[in-house]
Amino acid sequence: QVQLVESGGGLVQAGGSLRLTCVASGRTFTFSSYSMGWFRQAPGKEREFVAAISLGPSTYYADSVKGRFTISRHVAKNTVYLQMNSLKPEDTAVYCCATVLNGVGDALLSAGSYNYWGQGTQVTVAS
Repeated sequence: QVQLVESGGGLVQAGGSLRLTCVASGRTFTFSSYSMGWFRQAPGKEREFVAAISLGPSTYYADSVKGRFTISRHVAKNTVYLQMNSLKPEDTAVYCCATVLNGVGDALLSAGSYNYWGQGTQVTVAS
């Protein structure tokens, strides 16, 4: 079993920045063997892919966040980050991190590929 806990959300003005953090834990969990992803869901909308980082590590981004968001991981801290710059009102959503064992490639863009999910953290961008 793997537990994921997100933090770092909040209210920010358009053009501002936030850094989301997701800490992973589990009795037999080996962070270096897991790929990590961030997804978001706005009210009335479907959950959508934001960013992912594989074991390589290779990184993947949704077109809507490329050049503004950066995903990174700190293996020793069992932590993945999502640095969000130049935030827009349309970035407002609940952001969740997710993880999958040995996940690679385009599969990381699909929510169905992930085994474990956090509860999410709210990000609100005011115009």
